[in-house]
Amino acid sequence: MSKFSTDDLARWSGGAWQNAPVAPPEGASINTQTLQRGDLFFALLGSKADGHSFVGEALARGAAGAVVNRKFAKKNPSLPLLVVADPATALRAIAAGYRESLKATFIAITGSVGKTTVKEMTADLFATLGATARTRGNFNNDIGLPLSLLAMEKDAQFGVFELGMNHPGELAPLCKLLRPSVGIVTMVGPVHFEFFDSVQAIAEEKAAVLRCLPKDGLAILDAEGDWFELLRAASPCRVVTTALNAAADYTAQLAPETSGAFTVTERATGESAALQNSIPGAHNIRNALLAVAAARAFAASWEKVREALAAFQLVGLRWQRSEWQGAAIINDAYNASPPSMAAALRTFLETPAQGQRWVVLGGMRELGDAAEDLHNELGRFVAALKDVHLVTVGELGAWIAAGAFEAGLAMDRIEICESCEAAAAFLRARLHAGDAVLLKASRGEKLERVLETLTKT
Repeated sequence: MSKFSTDDLARWSGGAWQNAPVAPPEGASINTQTLQRGDLFFALLGSKADGHSFVGEALARGAAGAVVNRKFAKKNPSLPLLVVADPATALRAIAAGYRESLKATFIAITGSVGKTTVKEMTADLFATLGATARTRGNFNNDIGLPLSLLAMEKDAQFGVFELGMNHPGELAPLCKLLRPSVGIVTMVGPVHFEFFDSVQAIAEEKAAVLRCLPKDGLAILDAEGDWFELLRAASPCRVVTTALNAAADYTAQLAPETSGAFTVTERATGESAALQNSIPGAHNIRNALLAVAAARAFAASWEKVREALAAFQLVGLRWQRSEWQGAAIINDAYNASPPSMAAALRTFLETPAQGQRWVVLGGMRELGDAAEDLHNELGRFVAALKDVHLVTVGELGAWIAAGAFEAGLAMDRIEICESCEAAAAFLRARLHAGDAVLLKASRGEKLERVLETLTKT
């Protein structure tokens, strides 16, 4: 971890040390459970707890010091504390100060669907060019981005960071903090829809990442995206395009006989390269194209690109494969939205299965007033699939079942479950060797409990 001088931390934050630590802090943390010895602990006020209540625990676990408000510091005069007006504001200010000291090239990635996958792919490809920092997990908001920046080593050549939002106006401050020279926008769709009037409004918000780019920067966009023209118009710099079925700077021809295989053609050089994605689905080839375009802009060799994509591994609860009594289970319960649900279902149908196919779907959150209609629409999509059994979980999942039934899916192919445990019991009684199961829902639905319950017995 990079070390920070106590003078810099005070200057950047506008605060003052009350008993400066003996050794300079080596990292930043807001959570005592993940805190590393030498970290600077930020006592943030959360919706459920006040970080000031955990300062003692943080110091006992080896924190170099803590960033606290004046009230707490006055009551604890002997502790190593950086005293500020507001620790959350200080976290962002310190991250901004540290960002000013870094010489790396920064790549910002946003979008409604696929941004974490593209972030990880892009970082893996750039790692073939030099030391590369990346967003920690999905730390992509006004707290996560500063923490990710402060985890970056000073000598890193590249920083690949994911920027997320769920309210209007949230991306511009993140862009101001990161100051990227490369921007990538993945698929834009009705995600976090409850806080926006339209998908166009979401696209306008995502375009903030492009508007912040310098004139000599680079924007990388999917030419087939629904909002491509809006995004291109927002870009003040050179735009590089990608596509599967249209003219673009990087185009891919899929190899239908091999899942994940494709040939990419680079318009500028006329060169083509046969690549193998380690994860299935046409949507993931779209994701890969964005990462490839970014890496090639910095002269990554085709050989290194090929090696990195073939070795790529998804993080978290994304398309995790396992088996239960001969049945293949695909756990994709990390998150869900209307476009990501459709993409996952299409990819699931391409997955070999000797027996029956079961899709276990939970709710998609943050869809606002359109929630019931969008769940019903997803049900109609499922009903159009061939030879699929639908299992829904929870109140929102029941809306999916309603849409499927209205669209003609027979009731003997639909099971509505109130809980993950009930879905697991249903599957346990019906799954056979050779069957395939897909689990997908928004993160808050915790649909992975279906798998956890199923495999306990």
